[in-house]
Amino acid sequence: MSTITDLKYLKIVLETALLTAQEPLSVSQLKRLFTEDVKAALINDILEDIQGDWRGRGIELVKLASGWRFRARAEFTPYLNRLNPEKPPRYSRAVMETLAIIAYKQPVTRGDIEAIRGVSVSTNVMQTLLERGWIEVIGHKDVPGRPGLYATTRKFLDDLSFVSLNDLPPLAELGSLVVPDPQTQDDSPDAGADDIPLDDEADNLEPVAE
Repeated sequence: MSTITDLKYLKIVLETALLTAQEPLSVSQLKRLFTEDVKAALINDILEDIQGDWRGRGIELVKLASGWRFRARAEFTPYLNRLNPEKPPRYSRAVMETLAIIAYKQPVTRGDIEAIRGVSVSTNVMQTLLERGWIEVIGHKDVPGRPGLYATTRKFLDDLSFVSLNDLPPLAELGSLVVPDPQTQDDSPDAGADDIPLDDEADNLEPVAE
């Protein structure tokens, strides 16, 4: 991989893999594309070169928590949504408050979350976040009962287009994902149709599918 021709071909291979991938690809995954020992530093240099090639176009190459991926630029999202007009999922205040506590205070137990929120945390709320892939149990607290310690996942960061937890926005910005209060929902004929329930006590409801 010492000649310009080889480097150009290596670049094409990396670009092709990233354009056809369904999920972000890490440098270690990209190294497996080649039988030769391609150094991580060289791959990173080429990825940055590819990133520059796509700058100013409708698609961009971005680095996320779990790797690199191509995505449409945010300003073109309204146009693309017209091809797929399904409403994105929005989550109840209970879900978003629980997620925020885990994200900003992790690792935390369910008891820690309840102490901060001042109410019990329903199984339905935790299951919603687990099924979404946004949280996981990373260990157990060394206290009686050994409760699970919850933390956010790389998928959580990927879905928010972040590289690390340092990129988390102010807590107030998470409110855009919270469904309106019930009295507000009553004013709209379609309100609540696709929303996860607000009640923390809604354990008897089926988990909402993505």
